[in-house]
Amino acid sequence: MHRLRTTVVRLRPITAPQTAKSQSQARLAAVGGALRTFQPMRSYTASVSAEPFLNGTSSNYVEEMYYAWLENPRSVHKSWDIFFRNANAGAPPGAAYHSPPLAGAALGLANAQAMVGVQPNVEKLVEDHLAVQSLVRAYQIRGHHVAQLDPLGIMAAIDPGPPPSDIITSNDKLEFYGLDESDLDKVFRLPTTTFIGGSESTLPLREIIQRLEMAYCQSIGVEFMFINDLEQCQWIRQKFERPGIMQFTLEEKRTLLARMVRSTRFEEFLQRKWSSEKRFGLEGCESLIPALKTIIDKSSMNGVESIIMGMPHRGRLNVLANVIRKELDQIFCQFDSKLEAADEGSGDVKYHLGMWHRRINRVTDRNITLSLMANPSHLEAVDPVVQGKTKAEQFYCGDTEGNRVMSILLHGDAAFAGQGVVYETFHLSDLPSYTTHGTIHVVVNNQIGFTTDPRVARSSSYPTDVAKVVNAPIFHVNADDPEAVMYVCNVAAEWRATFHKDVVVDLVCYRRNGHNEMDEPMFTQPLMYKQIKKQKGVLQKYAEKLIAEGAVTRQEYEEEIAKYDKICEEAHARSKDEKILHIKHWLDSPWPGFFNMDGQPKSMTSPSTGLTEEELGHIGHIASSVPVEDFTIHGGLSRILKGRAAMVGQRVCDWALGEYMAFGSLLKEGTHIRLSGQDVERGTFSHRHHVLHDQNVDKRICIPMNHIAPNQAPYTVCNSSLSEYGVLGFELGFAMASPNALVLWEAQFGDFHNTAQCIIDQFICPGQAKWVRQNGIVLLLPHGMEGMGPEHSSARPERFLQMCNEDPDAYPKFSAEEFAVRQLYDCNWIIVNCSTPANYFHVLRRQILQPFRKPLIVFTPKSLLRHPDAKSSFDDMLPGTHFQRLIPDSGPVCEKPDGVKRIVFCTGKVYYELTRERKNRGMDNTVAIARIEQLSPFPFDQVKVETDRYRNADLVWCQEEHKNQGYYDYIKPRLRTTVDRTRPVWYAGRGPAAAPATGNKAAHLVELQRFLDTAFNLDAFTGQS
Repeated sequence: MHRLRTTVVRLRPITAPQTAKSQSQARLAAVGGALRTFQPMRSYTASVSAEPFLNGTSSNYVEEMYYAWLENPRSVHKSWDIFFRNANAGAPPGAAYHSPPLAGAALGLANAQAMVGVQPNVEKLVEDHLAVQSLVRAYQIRGHHVAQLDPLGIMAAIDPGPPPSDIITSNDKLEFYGLDESDLDKVFRLPTTTFIGGSESTLPLREIIQRLEMAYCQSIGVEFMFINDLEQCQWIRQKFERPGIMQFTLEEKRTLLARMVRSTRFEEFLQRKWSSEKRFGLEGCESLIPALKTIIDKSSMNGVESIIMGMPHRGRLNVLANVIRKELDQIFCQFDSKLEAADEGSGDVKYHLGMWHRRINRVTDRNITLSLMANPSHLEAVDPVVQGKTKAEQFYCGDTEGNRVMSILLHGDAAFAGQGVVYETFHLSDLPSYTTHGTIHVVVNNQIGFTTDPRVARSSSYPTDVAKVVNAPIFHVNADDPEAVMYVCNVAAEWRATFHKDVVVDLVCYRRNGHNEMDEPMFTQPLMYKQIKKQKGVLQKYAEKLIAEGAVTRQEYEEEIAKYDKICEEAHARSKDEKILHIKHWLDSPWPGFFNMDGQPKSMTSPSTGLTEEELGHIGHIASSVPVEDFTIHGGLSRILKGRAAMVGQRVCDWALGEYMAFGSLLKEGTHIRLSGQDVERGTFSHRHHVLHDQNVDKRICIPMNHIAPNQAPYTVCNSSLSEYGVLGFELGFAMASPNALVLWEAQFGDFHNTAQCIIDQFICPGQAKWVRQNGIVLLLPHGMEGMGPEHSSARPERFLQMCNEDPDAYPKFSAEEFAVRQLYDCNWIIVNCSTPANYFHVLRRQILQPFRKPLIVFTPKSLLRHPDAKSSFDDMLPGTHFQRLIPDSGPVCEKPDGVKRIVFCTGKVYYELTRERKNRGMDNTVAIARIEQLSPFPFDQVKVETDRYRNADLVWCQEEHKNQGYYDYIKPRLRTTVDRTRPVWYAGRGPAAAPATGNKAAHLVELQRFLDTAFNLDAFTGQS
């Protein structure tokens, strides 16, 4: 503060040329580097305590003026010129000021020095300039609150409240700044934080206010002053403040009109032909189509080659037709109720379908690939999926900066504010392993939800406020001003190309119909819809504007309409020839070369997933070493690596090493692997350790998996943000981009997947049936009753099993040779609970080596990670070995199967508790235990082998989960089908319960012993039917 208060005092007589040069360089460096480099000289030859105007705020301003004067004395007002000359001549600050001379009078330095001693009021001048600075800043911060954003003119009713007191909506507001009408014609020097002057550095106050209103209070409202980066703020100021920026060529206006014609007439055509059909039309926001096309044009100009888009249902058909350029007849035939379903998949409604298309961009004459992702009705659920697919495409083409691949996300106003996945997705935007280097968000702001007013739908002023968490600028624009929309979209595309950060375009519009075309909105929004009925369409308004300007004639406008109407009619006629709905025509993520020409697998065989002894040894060596020199690891980790080396020497592996073998071998074979989730680098249970940290050097890491072989594929392992919904959606999107990658998401604990239930229910489970889109994503869900309480025990296998598309009452009719692979091909997903590291190893490798892709759900263990019996020999992983869908009992029961009294089927960890109990009871000869490793598709053929072998045995299903949870309801009917309902299936396990597990350790152990007693009590089910 003392330095600031001595700003003027230190203006002592100096050599002007030398000082001006040095100070000018310092000031320019300060501006260029966004940091002030000027080191002030301190001078205490005059008192400043009597100079109240030199306070901390005003002295910043005086400093700016002084630097400007040093560079060019003519760049400042005459009064400042006199002041600084007098100050340099040695006058105290209060005496340095003198009124400027009358017009035409000249004042030399000698005359200025002669005036020293005059005591004018300099405070008013400084305060007025500071007031103008505050005024400029007020418009930059809050001008959007009074911008003309609402085409209906009812926004004030939605968000009531007086306009900001520091925005000059009337002359009496000048009093807020200590100004009045007499100051309107005074000339003020403009601060460096505004560009409203253009090439001028001074403007009258009246002109300053007028230009600020033009920049911030017309059809565009800009929110950006919360951004904490000066360069970015200055960039935005330039884009919106410079005079004359909103100028468009005649060609641009005519193109914009043509796009508005197509957007509007498409909806009108659908309304004429299918007035009683739901289509979720775009009426009220027709400018969305030119908005998107402008973003695509500008992005293509900046080098973007591929754009992945996600959007809700409103306006989707219009976007497919006029942005993606889907054939109109393919869209129109969707309205034909007689259209037969295709022979593959169950399909989806027309306004949920996606599309992939490569075409020439007519504006830039460059190739561009556009992909609109299929999505469910669950608004915003597609957001992270789009981001994941975008990241994958960037990864595969080596686009590390996002210059060639980008994403555009469309949102509704109510969903953007209300859906938490929006926040989750935003928080991925700048994370190293998740960033897509900037997304352009376009909000179709209908100012209403389904029937819900914004007044009760959100607590924020705007639906877009969530974007502020990542410093994304927000451009609100009146959607009934197409030229403003076009300008804002150009700026948004430039922002993304320049800074590679997210940006939001808020199209403030309205919804001419109800939520859908059959809905009556007057029930709940009578006043809004009275206004909408009076509202002239945006195409009509814009056409009249251009006709008045002479940009087009009325005849040209009508010819443009007739031309597009003819295109629609011809396409409608062709659509009547379509008899079958081919869902493959709507594929959003094709995999060229993976399938044959008919879209079928190139083979129906699954090769061996085993490895040679040499490969196992090599990968084991990498897993147990640090392949980087001078790298200090934690002492505890050294012991873990030594333990791994010992296991490799003994030709066995535990769970972590089995996973290492699977990953390492696939990487060596050229398959990219991406493992994501909370704490996956180390592993929740400290078993994985795929990322080593140098104990002496911060942020120095080593990933041994990337040192397997010279030409291996890269391994990406990344801890995610604490999000399940957003991150699982992201990984699902990543897996969509290519079939030649193993993409895994691991839950911290299995039960946490339920916060991502929407992705599982709407995308992973039915994705292929709805959209003919295969996906090989893997979910790793830690599961097991370990006495850790209800929250960290169950991954809810019953939910996944319930959604399997397999018929429990029908034994599959496949030949023995292709039984397993045919089951896999027909299922909607694969569910396994492996009990050995070798089987886990095989199922991961099978996921890539099989000739098609299915989601894989793996219930992974916790205590088995270190269980002494849960180890596998290398012999179970050598060439010729496969994943075992069922592991039969290989003990003494095999010698005399007719003497076996009971066969217990189980899955997962409980097997080890059963074998221990059987051994303790000495029942190795009378009770057989078989492990069903692959739950879905159910291994009917292998289960039948076991039931036929032990013909005299009771059939018991044993599980550690409660009876109404776990696997019992899924397993029982399938076991009954296998034995043709000739034998009952008994249950041994915990009884029904509301919670997944008890929170009491003693109770847990009592329950465990109780169901083990049932499993081995051969008389437990006597007399029951």
